[in-house]
Amino acid sequence: MNLQIYEIDLHYIDYLSQYDRHLFHNAEKRQQNSRKYIGIVLEVNNFKYFVPLSSFKQKHKAMKETTDFIKIKDYAVLNINNMLPVPNGLFERVNIGAIKDLKYKALLQAEYREIKRRRNLIVKNAKIVYSHKIKNENKTPLSKRTNDFIELEKACKNYS
Repeated sequence: MNLQIYEIDLHYIDYLSQYDRHLFHNAEKRQQNSRKYIGIVLEVNNFKYFVPLSSFKQKHKAMKETTDFIKIKDYAVLNINNMLPVPNGLFERVNIGAIKDLKYKALLQAEYREIKRRRNLIVKNAKIVYSHKIKNENKTPLSKRTNDFIELEKACKNYS
């Protein structure tokens, strides 16, 4: 699977956020750039799944990687438990080469190199997290902190 960096339609994210408390919005008022997503990490039941890319924070230094949490060096983190299904036409690959802000462009390039290097782990962990949630519903610590994929898939199907 060839992972890329994407942007997802902000109206869709706003719509989907009403179905799960774990969803991140695309941008807060103070953010200059909208949230990016890594995709397509998983394709199941005709749904394409994307993982939110979050900025690396000081607290992440002490955190250990887990099945649902992967560090992209000290550039970003992937919260695989927060992945979400997105319908065709509501995601667009980011053209990193066209980004004008040189500092942000360099950051995305560095993140992308590390994402490509860790591609197999990201895809493997996405499959594990999805299966774990479906099998365990909310019975384990991992499943409790994971998006409700069945509910999100229903919402995704009904989006218009």
